[in-house]
Amino acid sequence: MAQRGYSVKQILLATALVLATGTAYAADALQEAPVAASYDWTGAYIGVNAGGGFGTFSIDPSDGGPGGFDLSSSGFLGGIQAGYNWQVGQFVYGVEADFQGSDVKGELSTGGASVETKVDWFGTLRARIGYTPVDRFLVYGTGGLAYGHEKLDISGLGGPSFSKTKVGWTVGAGAEYAITSNWSLKSEYLYTDLGKTTFDLPGPGPDAVVKVPFHTVRVGLNYKF
Repeated sequence: MAQRGYSVKQILLATALVLATGTAYAADALQEAPVAASYDWTGAYIGVNAGGGFGTFSIDPSDGGPGGFDLSSSGFLGGIQAGYNWQVGQFVYGVEADFQGSDVKGELSTGGASVETKVDWFGTLRARIGYTPVDRFLVYGTGGLAYGHEKLDISGLGGPSFSKTKVGWTVGAGAEYAITSNWSLKSEYLYTDLGKTTFDLPGPGPDAVVKVPFHTVRVGLNYKF
């Protein structure tokens, strides 16, 4: 049985990746020839992203009894995003929606039986609030609504498979650098929680209560219109 809770090492790694990428963007910006402070983040944009997710999924009996366990989860993800920014001075306010295909899953095998819990797609609708320390470099916080599709597969009980779409929340931070007047690169960290999901298991025993909170770290490319 895995120990409950997230790995401090994993969380520090995710944060370090975002900060390291942001620092690289800032260094590139400062090394460039001086440009007039005329770049404006205001406008609509669309883009693509890819990255990875990890976390600790949990499965517990619905009656609160013993028998629960945790699953260390990880996997790749990729998708699209679109949004709109408004710049006021050095501050940038915006909204963004994204949709991700996901392979983030946790598995456990004991004897002839196995359990797999997976988030096979998810999306978010978030507000963004950012600051531009230099003309083309943006750091921001973000948060809002999340939704996703969870699956639970169990072998050894006739091979049942269950799935549900859930709604939850997400929060995170990121950095973005405008490499031209239209194109920008970004790195982003998000923590997403889709809440509890109860799956009705066959037989007289208790049902399964599943939680699939997860972290994602991704990089993306945006085109601003």
